[in-house]
Amino acid sequence: MSRNFGARLVSLALPAVLIAVTLIASPAAAAQAVRLQYRTSAPGATTAQAEPWLRLFNTGTTTIPLSQVKIRYYLTGTETYRFACSWAVVGCSTITGRFAPQEGGKQYLEVGFTSGSLSPGQNTSDMQLRFYRADWQSFQQSDDYSYGPNTSYADWDKVTVHVDGQLAWGTPTGTEPDPDPDPDPDPGATGELFDDFTYTSSTDARLAQRGWTVRSASGGPGVPGATWSPSAVSFPGGLLTLDSSTNGTAGGTVQTELSTAQRKFREGTYAARVRFSDAPPPAAPTVSTWCRRSSPSPRCATTSTPTTASWTSSTCRTAAGASRRTSSTPPAGRPTGTTPWLAVNTHTEERTSFAGWHDLVIQVSGGRIKYYVDGRLFADHGGDHYPETPMWIMFNQWFIDLQGASGTRTYRQQVDYVYFSANEVVAPATVTSRVAALRTAGTAFKDTVPNP
Repeated sequence: MSRNFGARLVSLALPAVLIAVTLIASPAAAAQAVRLQYRTSAPGATTAQAEPWLRLFNTGTTTIPLSQVKIRYYLTGTETYRFACSWAVVGCSTITGRFAPQEGGKQYLEVGFTSGSLSPGQNTSDMQLRFYRADWQSFQQSDDYSYGPNTSYADWDKVTVHVDGQLAWGTPTGTEPDPDPDPDPDPGATGELFDDFTYTSSTDARLAQRGWTVRSASGGPGVPGATWSPSAVSFPGGLLTLDSSTNGTAGGTVQTELSTAQRKFREGTYAARVRFSDAPPPAAPTVSTWCRRSSPSPRCATTSTPTTASWTSSTCRTAAGASRRTSSTPPAGRPTGTTPWLAVNTHTEERTSFAGWHDLVIQVSGGRIKYYVDGRLFADHGGDHYPETPMWIMFNQWFIDLQGASGTRTYRQQVDYVYFSANEVVAPATVTSRVAALRTAGTAFKDTVPNP
């Protein structure tokens, strides 16, 4: 889809989304080929901002592309932090930083590089980094695993270095972003769904035969009065393609959706490979989603918990949400006889370009929803946000509003495949190998997930 503000994974009281998959190469020579030194320019136990300074050494025999390097600094607590680079010999413009959640109220700062290389025997020299709370409150850093009060550089194994996905230096703590590479299948697993989207058009009879519905009915979400058009859903080259467009008016706005006909998906592992684009510039705010959706209705259980993922190309936002019945009395302003619901939402957001193909995976199990983007743990939600009822799987693209629209603009979302394994936690890399095996065997579609 053409959207300037990137990949967003949302969870409202609407759809419940899913996401992705990745496979990272693992060079045999990467292990123990680097060494890291650390010091701090803010040694106090409590500080307004932490200031870890780092130097990375190549102790191996081959040049290391810095784009393959990830450095992790481990913290205690779930507060929201902001990362900054004060100065670096390699250039702050080449250094990235993001915060990733871990179980048990922990997280880590992951430092990466967009370019550059490190020759054998060389080091990066100073990388003067810092991070601070988003609300600018002081915080205790002395209980952070990676913190040390030393103000002179020294080898430091409480900050880890990964090279091309493999641990090359240091001792990590807490959960890492990937589960075991080949976890044992859950004996309670109850089927798989796989679709390679090899259809001729949105009128292909096999879509309905295989349990898909192309939306044509009016209504939300999106712009009131917009059209949901089956003709804007196509499958060129075996890619599910959603082309939503607008000319700035409700009557000239086309939205798109492909959904399963059955609500039979809840716990398990979901995956899809999705392509995003940063161009052309948007005519109006759009939301592309891959979601599981459950709408509150009198036939639902007393709680309904959807989880949604929406994507555009410069922001990745993962969220989990729930709509929960709160009492038998409607809130003020709600018609008598309607069911009162309370929205319970949370999200994790990362602002960066997500242009190109991305493997998306969600694991829904044990009261937690874990979101992976290209094999790395992006977010971990649970509690009130955990899905409680069976849901649909759907892909859709709709407009938030029509502000700033000028001329007719078309936004494209493309999906390579969708995969689901019921009641089983499957590692992202394992999903990739399973999909490859299905394709090698010539399997274009498989659905052994029982209907409710």
